[in-house]
Amino acid sequence: MKANKVLDTVKSRIIYIFLLVMILFFSAASSNFLTVRNLMNVVKQVAIYGIASVGMTYVILLGGIDLSIGSIISLINIVAAYAMVNLGMNPLLVVLLSLLISTAIGFMNGIVISQLRMPELIVTFAAQTIFAGLAYIICNGTPISRFPDSFLVIGQGYVGPIPIPVVIMVIIFAIGWFISEKTYFGRYFYALGGNEEAAQLSGINVKKVKCLVYSLSGLFAGIAGLVMLARANTGQPNAGVGYEFDVITCVVLGGVSTTGGSGKMSNVIAGVMIIGVLQNGMVLLDVSSYAQMVVKGVILLIAVGADCVQKYRLQEVKKAAE
Repeated sequence: MKANKVLDTVKSRIIYIFLLVMILFFSAASSNFLTVRNLMNVVKQVAIYGIASVGMTYVILLGGIDLSIGSIISLINIVAAYAMVNLGMNPLLVVLLSLLISTAIGFMNGIVISQLRMPELIVTFAAQTIFAGLAYIICNGTPISRFPDSFLVIGQGYVGPIPIPVVIMVIIFAIGWFISEKTYFGRYFYALGGNEEAAQLSGINVKKVKCLVYSLSGLFAGIAGLVMLARANTGQPNAGVGYEFDVITCVVLGGVSTTGGSGKMSNVIAGVMIIGVLQNGMVLLDVSSYAQMVVKGVILLIAVGADCVQKYRLQEVKKAAE
């Protein structure tokens, strides 16, 4: 019995063990890894992944996918930059407008998916293409820069020794954890991911829940886009290219099942840190960007494969019990 309890504890904490092993490896491989300056860079880099991963966690809990978040980040980069520089709008109004737009895009995805019953992959891929193109149209492919200092503080300011992007990420994770663990909406996310038909028969409004989840995904992607813009101080039409892949990897590494219905927000934090440590460590070891893509792809494949194997074993156990 004790051995089984130890094994269960190890399984539940395996993501943190893996993170610790990675930290120890890169610490031994590079003398620059464990410096305060480098660790601060790691947490600032993962802030954008962390913020966007909260919305993606909800989507994957439903058994869905959202490929549009990279383009939402790019579009918000350009819309916010254009509004502040070219239109001279107040930064606070720009932030509110940007979040309204990103939430509206997520809501649109949810409406199309729930009302027309179109596959999430196709809908969000179409949205990715549409809004990536729109970002280029707005700025004509030209970067936009020179923002007010009051806006830049979002990405470059500090609260004591802690960067504001990290503070924002922690707040977003806290909100995300509260919604998933302490609200009835959060219970609906798990119910739909576990069995959508059963959830509907139990009285859950499946269409409304899907619209809510994709709206939240758009909202958090918009926040990530604003933090990225303030940190870089330049609006780029391709700023969010590839971010959907990294965010999905963070969530799946965090143990959220790709088939929906299981996963914890607290473990997603570890998944986010793993990606941040991995990217930073490979840069310090002078690993080429192409090799980094291969490594991240392999890690995603392993994470999804492990999830599939676990699901298969659970199904076999249930069949044997019957």
